[in-house]
Amino acid sequence: MTDHPIRPFASDAAARRVTHGLLDRSLPKEEWTHEAHLAACLTLLREHPEIVPERDLPAIISGYNLAVGGENTDSAGYHETLTQLYARGVRAFAETLPADLPLVDAVNALLASPIAPRDWPLCFYTRERLFSIEARRGWVEPDLAAIG
Repeated sequence: MTDHPIRPFASDAAARRVTHGLLDRSLPKEEWTHEAHLAACLTLLREHPEIVPERDLPAIISGYNLAVGGENTDSAGYHETLTQLYARGVRAFAETLPADLPLVDAVNALLASPIAPRDWPLCFYTRERLFSIEARRGWVEPDLAAIG
């Protein structure tokens, strides 16, 4: 489904490093990959109960983007619909995992799951709707399939 191979994490520490780097804005921009997004979301769910991804990721990611020299515009940076879709997907996936599964195994299971491919959102959205300014600025409902 995607032409980008998923790169697994080597250790719990690697997943935590990405998450902490996002939170304290020290993660190098080039390390803020698709896999890092997913790993950080799962790590937040498992290890940071004070953070609610659906509520808190918009400010966390937007602030991180600015801190590393990026921007949050109508064509770049933070994307609300993608963030909320993946937050929902990662949360649903996390609920299927044993609580005692090591973090790296949980992250790598997520990265091997059907929601990991970069084009997973296109199961629910047309490209035009997903990459619209409206979808970047706020949540938009899918136009292809319901999110289950």
